[in-house]
Amino acid sequence: MNPLTSRLSVKNIAFSAAFLVSFFVAGLTLNAQNHDEKHEGVVAAEVDTLEHEVINGAEHVAEEVTGHHESAEEKFNTSEVIMEHIADAHDWHLWGHTSIHLPVIVYTNKGFEFFSSGKFDHGHAVYQGANYNYKIVKNPGEQKENIKVVDAAGNIDEVASASVIDLSITKNIASLLISVALLLVIFITIANGYKKRGIGAPKGLGSWLEPIIIFVRDDIARPNLGDQYHRFMPYLLTVFFFIWMNNVLGLVPFFPGGANVTGNIAVTMVLALVTFIITNLNGTKTYWGHVFTPHVPTWLYPLMIPVEIIGLFTKPFALMIRLFANITAGHILVLSLVCLIFIFKSLAVAGVSVPFVVFISVIEMLVAFIQAFIFTILSALYIGLALEKPHHDGDHH
Repeated sequence: MNPLTSRLSVKNIAFSAAFLVSFFVAGLTLNAQNHDEKHEGVVAAEVDTLEHEVINGAEHVAEEVTGHHESAEEKFNTSEVIMEHIADAHDWHLWGHTSIHLPVIVYTNKGFEFFSSGKFDHGHAVYQGANYNYKIVKNPGEQKENIKVVDAAGNIDEVASASVIDLSITKNIASLLISVALLLVIFITIANGYKKRGIGAPKGLGSWLEPIIIFVRDDIARPNLGDQYHRFMPYLLTVFFFIWMNNVLGLVPFFPGGANVTGNIAVTMVLALVTFIITNLNGTKTYWGHVFTPHVPTWLYPLMIPVEIIGLFTKPFALMIRLFANITAGHILVLSLVCLIFIFKSLAVAGVSVPFVVFISVIEMLVAFIQAFIFTILSALYIGLALEKPHHDGDHH
């Protein structure tokens, strides 16, 4: 590829990535709020169980070392603090009692209602809407905030609550929109720079991001997609930079960071679902032949065909769980180390805990990139497998 073609290719790739992100956010925003609660509950319960065991063990050790056994009233609730930071919410907490109140959008059998999440007073107040009275409720064992309809006495009206569809702009959705806005600004700026300078050396943001764009093209797309790599470069760039941007923002402890977007299983589910759809829509006759007419003796078809069909779904499932679990585990680890200071109630512990937090945070910066890379290269691999061409007779094993 000559220099001119290479520059124009990068310019088109960058512009296409920015263009697709604007459409990509629509599906993510809807699914991040209206996700499958049963599916999330199973995975979240396993994470909660592991996290509770670690925290309870740390608290027990702290009591034994310090000799101080706290009463139920004075005990520092580590689990609540950690889950408050990694769970989604209708407010964006900044510091102390200061929060950004986000828009609440609910749809019931009586129509839409719009109001600020500040009306809930962090879950302590009931908002009297035009159609119903609303309150934020957390079910036992869950960290998800649910908007319920309550009567005049404050009791939950389960029948009316069943009609509530929560379309609110929550913390995760707000962070997702911020990351998309940043990506659009970055890539449109780079594309405009290429329009002005042509084949000249990149400057500014382009000089930083062009090597990464080339890396995605030459080390992820081409090896896995062959001569059809250019068709899928916009998606691969979009998913790579989207995941990387949100991973990094999640590590920033202050606004506009701190949200756990890629640690939300609804977001990772949509990302995996898009890869699943692209993979199977581009499947060749050879690809589907491996699924429904595998190269095994006919009498093994009843066994192999179900296995191959299950394999179609285990690939995106693995993508979804891997990203969700790694990012969530990183947040829990950092927060747990910080909470050790409050569990032991000792500044001496801070001398050990804080350096570990800094060390783990640096590792998490690397993990943020690695997880974006792994998701992107596996997506390219799965798509590449779907593009498989018929083998020649001499290639048969």
